[in-house]
Amino acid sequence: MDRLIFTANTTIKETATARQVLVNDLANVSTIGFKSSYDVALRSVKVEGAGFDSRFQTQALARDVIRLTPGPVMVTGRPLDVAMADKAVLVVQADNGDTAFTRRGDLTIRADGQLINGSGHLVMGTGNAITVPPGLTVSINPDGSIYGRDPMQPTSSPAVFIDKLRLRDATGVDLGRRQDGLFKVDGKPDGTDFPSGKIVPKLITSAVEGSSVSPIESMTRLIDQSRSFETQIRIMKETKSLDESGSSMMKTA
Repeated sequence: MDRLIFTANTTIKETATARQVLVNDLANVSTIGFKSSYDVALRSVKVEGAGFDSRFQTQALARDVIRLTPGPVMVTGRPLDVAMADKAVLVVQADNGDTAFTRRGDLTIRADGQLINGSGHLVMGTGNAITVPPGLTVSINPDGSIYGRDPMQPTSSPAVFIDKLRLRDATGVDLGRRQDGLFKVDGKPDGTDFPSGKIVPKLITSAVEGSSVSPIESMTRLIDQSRSFETQIRIMKETKSLDESGSSMMKTA
């Protein structure tokens, strides 16, 4: 009976790993540019102790590898909003100075002129973080080029090139999630950059990408995990009842 309880308890423990990632996805259903992830990977672990040497048990590992499946594109009309097409990612600077990646493209200009996204991370250009000269009306082209125009000048005057968003095509690259929610190259140290793929990164201007998390699918999986948890608890209770019944039968009169 103890072995049966151990098996049920192990199932609850391994399911909790996937549940944590699933709950995080549900909490970010409305977050701009959020990407769901492959929650867990399974590996076989040899069970030590009494019994056959061939006993193995599955163990869940949280990988949190990003799914770059595009989310819904929402047109905003704001000239600084951009949505990344295909598997393009935007290079930003994390709070600790590391190079990181994101799909969040709701950009704004800070009071000091630096370009940031909705999470407050500095947006990187061809060189360093992008700084916009004061007083300019800014627009972004589909290739990531940023232009500014002085509103006091005639409309026929040419726009001034400011910088270009640093974009990467992540086709064929496994990206993982950092502690701060940004993306990194999976299996590499934080701050590691990677060369852009063969597809030229493109933007959808005046729009943002919504979360790729499906609320219906995630809620269905959460209900399924809850039912599984209830089943394992019921097994443990029934096992305890059977164990108590067997002990009472063995008592001497």
